[in-house]
This record gives sequence, structure tokens and C-alpha cells, in this order.
Amino acid sequence: MIEPDPIPISALQHWSYCPRQCALIHVEQVFAENVYTARGNAVHALVDEPGAERKGTVRIERAMPLWCDSLGLIGKADLVEFDANGTPYPVEYKHGPRRQKQHDDLQLAAQALCLEEMTGKPVAEGAIYHFSSRRRREVAITPALRALVAQATGEVRAIMASAQLPVPVNDARCRHCSLNEICQPKVVAERAHYHDLLQSLGETT
Repeated sequence: MIEPDPIPISALQHWSYCPRQCALIHVEQVFAENVYTARGNAVHALVDEPGAERKGTVRIERAMPLWCDSLGLIGKADLVEFDANGTPYPVEYKHGPRRQKQHDDLQLAAQALCLEEMTGKPVAEGAIYHFSSRRRREVAITPALRALVAQATGEVRAIMASAQLPVPVNDARCRHCSLNEICQPKVVAERAHYHDLLQSLGETT
């Protein structure tokens, strides 16, 4: 039996933000920069260089490769802190002020599940480091969040297997998406609405 290709952890975040964005990046292999992605790249440059250091009893690993065979995930953690007992604590760097976003929490939870499988240690929590405010936001790796990681992995795998673009969300998220010009959410949504309208008129005549 051929094992399916592993899913990048970043694809789960893209799926949570917008399934069409996920398909454009991971199926169509297209990407575009905007001010938001540029800021994100600048923040991640701080932790993209692999390395390790110690601060007291805490060992810090940067740009740490991750994998989870049970779910079929691969990726990289911006930063992982290991306490004296070897228990990992993942920290994901994000630009912008401190605020909760489900797609960020999902990405962090996927990293936690990878670290659990890799180290055999339970990972009960991690943190999102918001660079603009220089503050961490603690994230509990709850059963609900763990279940969402499994669901998202299955959804992404289905998108990749179908090789079809989901319909655009065509809402406020689109204004901040670097793929807006490629995706054309308004045009596609209007075309779908027009098609549905024609079908409705055909059924009533």
C-alpha cells in the first residue's frame, strides 16, 4: 500500500483561513506577496535560521523540523522550548498585534501533536508570539483543537486528491489575501450566482 504524501502544517493554516487559498497554494502551486506576507516573512526571518541555545534549564531550538506519522504531517516550528524534563513548548511567530485567530491556533496545535509523537512527552500548551506587540498569547492544546487538526488534515488531503478549487469565500478575508487578484473571488462568486439563477429559472418554467 502506497503511503499518501505528508501534508505541510502550513496547509492546515491556509485551509482554516480559506479552503480556496489552500488549494491555490498547495494544488495550483501559485503564490503572491503583499504587505501582510512581506511582514510575516520579515518576522519569520528572525527564527528561520536553525540553531540551539540554553537559558538556564531551558533548551531553545529554532527552525526545528517536525513530523507526525500518525496524521501524515510535516513542517517546521519557529521555536521550541524544552524544559528540564524535556517537555516541549512550541512558539509560533506572527506579525501584527496580540489577538486570537483560529488558523494560528490550529497551526500551533499541529506542531504540538508532532512534538508529542517525536518526543513521547505530552504538550499541553504553546504560545503565539505577536511581534508587533512583543507579547505572547498562551494557547491550550485542548481536545477540541486536537480534533480540529485531524479534521483539517483530512480536509486538506481531500482537496489535494480532488485537485479542484473550492468556491471562494468572497468576504472580508479576501481584502487581506495576497492571492486576491489570482483568485478573483467577486467575479467567481457572481458567476456562480448567475449560474444558480439560470438553473432556478429553468426549473420554474
